[in-house]
Amino acid sequence: MNVNYRFSFQDGRTVAFKVTDQPAQAVTKQPSWVRLEHCQCSNCPLKASETEHCPAATEILPVVEAFQADDAYQKVEVTVTDERRSYVKQTALEESLRSLLGLKMATSGCPVLAELKPMAMHHLPFATTDEFIMRSVSHYLLQQYFAKRNHQQPDWELKGLVERNQRLQLVNQALWQRIHSVCQGDSNLKALLNFFSLASSVSFSLESQLRKLEAKMAGEA
Repeated sequence: MNVNYRFSFQDGRTVAFKVTDQPAQAVTKQPSWVRLEHCQCSNCPLKASETEHCPAATEILPVVEAFQADDAYQKVEVTVTDERRSYVKQTALEESLRSLLGLKMATSGCPVLAELKPMAMHHLPFATTDEFIMRSVSHYLLQQYFAKRNHQQPDWELKGLVERNQRLQLVNQALWQRIHSVCQGDSNLKALLNFFSLASSVSFSLESQLRKLEAKMAGEA
């Protein structure tokens, strides 16, 4: 995987990031909020005695530092390029950061967020709530189909999907707490809250979200 994000601001500033499927390596000196024990997730399986830095925090550190003083609602032009196609959108900074941070967290090496890595391999920038639900459910059902083919018990009721997103919410909340103390602006915080709301839509209102999609698909038919 090789995804490039390029942010072009109205004042002429440009910022670029590359995301691959290999986690970022921690530099020698990291800020205190990146240390594993700082606001460590309640469901984190890692131990501070074995892992010094939080993998997800290490991955998003360059993004947080680049935009920590920026206003979430300022307009930017964002170009996202992978090995197959390019996407360009004029949007608020927080929407594009939600997309970038979500991709970075999924590929960070965090053992909890690693559940999202297969979806990250087919990244869709600027996904709406409907698109997020559609992709999450479709991907999960495909996993269940493969489980059945391999003589395992499939979960057609999507209970595991809800449980997975509940685990992800705990990570999102802890990451929000981590960066809250270092962000002078609100772009990173808004982006994480936006990402958190998407995960919540699967955990708390999956049935209602599915009913909305069912109605839309019936209307299209």
